[in-house]
Amino acid sequence: MIRSELDVLLDKVKDPALRADLQAQIDRLKQRRSFGLVFEQHIPERVRLPQHPIRVGSQVVSRDDDDSPTFEVVLIEDGVATLEQVRDADGAYLQRSEHGVGGAERAALDSLVVMSDFGEPVLPGFRHLGSIERGGDKPHHVVINGENHHALEALRFTHAGKVDCIYIDPPYNSGARDWKYNNDYVDDTDAYRHSKWLAFMERRLKLAKHLLRQDDSVLIVTIDEKEYLRLGLLLEQTFPEARTQMVSSVVNPKGATRSNAFGRTDEYIFFVAFGTAAPRALELGTEWKVVRDSRAERLRWKELLRSGTNARRDDRPNLFYPIFLNNTESGPAFHSLGEANPGATRDDVVAPEGCVVVWPIRSDGSEGNWQVGPAALMRLVSKGYMRTGGWRAERTSISYLSRGEQQKVEGGLFPILGRRSDGSILVDSSEYVPVFIPGSQWRIASHEAGGPGGTNLVRSMLPGRRFPFPKSLYAVEDALRFYVADKRDAIILDFFAGSGTTAHAVMRLNKQDDGRRQTLMVTNNEVSADEARELRGFGLRPGDPKWEALGIFQHITRPRMTAAVTGKTPDGTQIPGDYKSSDESPMADGFEENVAFLELRYLDADDIDLGQVFDDIAPLLWLRAGSQGPIVRRVDDADAPVPYVWTDHYGVLFDEDRWRGFVSDRPASARTAFIVTYSPTAFAGVVAELPTGMDTVRLPDTFLSMFLPNRGRA
Repeated sequence: MIRSELDVLLDKVKDPALRADLQAQIDRLKQRRSFGLVFEQHIPERVRLPQHPIRVGSQVVSRDDDDSPTFEVVLIEDGVATLEQVRDADGAYLQRSEHGVGGAERAALDSLVVMSDFGEPVLPGFRHLGSIERGGDKPHHVVINGENHHALEALRFTHAGKVDCIYIDPPYNSGARDWKYNNDYVDDTDAYRHSKWLAFMERRLKLAKHLLRQDDSVLIVTIDEKEYLRLGLLLEQTFPEARTQMVSSVVNPKGATRSNAFGRTDEYIFFVAFGTAAPRALELGTEWKVVRDSRAERLRWKELLRSGTNARRDDRPNLFYPIFLNNTESGPAFHSLGEANPGATRDDVVAPEGCVVVWPIRSDGSEGNWQVGPAALMRLVSKGYMRTGGWRAERTSISYLSRGEQQKVEGGLFPILGRRSDGSILVDSSEYVPVFIPGSQWRIASHEAGGPGGTNLVRSMLPGRRFPFPKSLYAVEDALRFYVADKRDAIILDFFAGSGTTAHAVMRLNKQDDGRRQTLMVTNNEVSADEARELRGFGLRPGDPKWEALGIFQHITRPRMTAAVTGKTPDGTQIPGDYKSSDESPMADGFEENVAFLELRYLDADDIDLGQVFDDIAPLLWLRAGSQGPIVRRVDDADAPVPYVWTDHYGVLFDEDRWRGFVSDRPASARTAFIVTYSPTAFAGVVAELPTGMDTVRLPDTFLSMFLPNRGRA
């Protein structure tokens, strides 16, 4: 057996656990492809979980110290934890010995917070923070405040394979300390900046993949020049089965200043299409064309004489026939048709008195053929869909409307005003908007980030509050429209929600076509690096009300969603101004939509087993059932426990012995049932009594087994 130099060096490592870890990493490196994107995928990502209960065995850090080492809780007594250090401030594990890791320390529980590595199992739940309801029975748009990686894990329980579109605007990794990795802001001095960003993105994209409809969905990602090359490769490697295209979109015509470089005017939009997903042709203004084509702005008449392949008489002899025209005082007019006679010569045909015969003769004088047969041409004539050119006797040109152009007339896009002397229709093209799929370069005035749909819009809705670099509402709306215009019940996910532009855009789409599209938004309540430094100077820390009040979720996202729906600013005044794109309407009108606000929680398996945290599980059940109507909660009276609850959309059976009432009381509209039982037999028995096709879930085992595979019994 040939051994490498690395194998020999590994033999010198005495610690068997360390040797095994090194071997595993070396094996991964050997298997890595020699082409494509290479980055440090093994860099761990860690996150503080302030809502996670602290128990013996938990790994914790100081709540007040961003550079705190990591400790393991070995004992809890009277609200005080005994700790042993297991990692240094950089997250590296300390060498263990038979006497433990580090010296024991003691700290109050409320001064600690759980620290978790991604990949470690968590049990997510949601706390309902309130709702805005103006949309009747429409599904709620949902805004989740929490770590987006864990929120995506939670959505696997509620939305696996259900999402039609994901739109994300992730951190651009500009080096301006605009995002965190392992709780530290990443800046341009970090040598591993790109590697961290790729690891950060890959983990979330892999989770997102489980949520998309693989037969028909799209992932839309915006980015700038800092990471577009790496992102393109990452998307290709993560989604090899999809089709990826990049669009360049001008968002700052004046140009953002770049030192010793050209000013940046555009950003890039990746469209990753799965299955049959494809952009739809839409009614678009002329600004969507790089070069204006005036012909596309009016009804297009097509030459009746065939060109290109199969264009000679011998190719299609039955399409070689005479057309008789006469010249009236008003111009050329159709008279009649002759019969197709494959074996005849042109000299055999005599035109009716006063007429000329027009044959399909090509420019080189050879015999060709017409685009349609005699019977089809007569139908075109009767509807006014055939037209003659200027009189040139037997060389008079003839044109017709193809099926697509006929549909524009019959659909009312070109109203008929009358008929010409040759019988062809005369239409009004003054109001026509072309329908087409644009190219990959977009220069749309409403997409400007600093314009009426971006910075100015947020300023109008939230006076006195600032959000840096908001996306133009109309840019997001247009990008979504190409893929969800035909899907009025589409589910759209944005797990880098920021100020909430995606949900706002979907609300506008719904208003334009009475749609019921729903958005799932995930953001966090981080403050900026400068704000964090200032708040710490006042002795504040994360979790303090004054600190949390300045976070993105509380300060921007939630108030913007509220303002968009109600039409009022946070102080209760009407939002001034109008929406300026597609359909102009007062922003003060708001939207007939529903929005629910949730906060990510971290639960304990024992508490779930004992049924002590049902209210934190309840929003997950509601999400899985479609986010419509009220959230089912368990409100037990000691004298009369509630055995089951139904809404119009889903139900929960708490007492398996009361299954008969649960089955008989089911509303016809309900399509999801959650059954609390530890007995697979009892569960199967209830399912058998419910209609075929219902989504039936056994609790708590199905939930536990998804997040803790060794704990659940499903």
